[in-house]
Amino acid sequence: MNDHDRIELILPDWIDRDIDFARRYHDDESRMGLAIGLARRNVELGSGGPFGAAIFRSDGELVAAGVNRVVPQQCSVAHAEMMAFMSAQKRLGRYRVNDDGEKYILATSAQPCAMCYGASFWAGIDALVIGARAEDVMELSAFDEGPLPADWIGELGKRGIEVRRDVLRDQARGVFELYRSSAGASY
Repeated sequence: MNDHDRIELILPDWIDRDIDFARRYHDDESRMGLAIGLARRNVELGSGGPFGAAIFRSDGELVAAGVNRVVPQQCSVAHAEMMAFMSAQKRLGRYRVNDDGEKYILATSAQPCAMCYGASFWAGIDALVIGARAEDVMELSAFDEGPLPADWIGELGKRGIEVRRDVLRDQARGVFELYRSSAGASY
């Protein structure tokens, strides 16, 4: 196999070191607090962009965490949500995380872009918890989140995915303000 035939995306090593995977996250605020903390740490350590995401079972178990790794990995799909999906899928051994009949929640520090929105229903989540809105991201950074259907929340609802927005929104916006003010904001 040639090196260019291998595709490998790697999360920063600080995730396993800094995140307590034994802790339970029983409400939207604690789940969002983790997602925002991931995003903030990613900016502070210069290991990627200002986005964090985590997948939880409905009982509060943390299944997977992800951060934006687009620039360090030179891969446009290495968004925080995508990294969390891939990590959960690998850990659980299936491409639809909820194929075991359990309910899974994706907490993301910012509203998913067009790509991550589509991946949300293919990956098998049951609830989407969002911090910052797309307009916050575009106001505070140069990121273009791409087009979503006019009734994107309704479209997710049709697929059985409940959406809860603006959870710790000001804290999530704060990560983008930190990112904007940091000298190394090149991710």
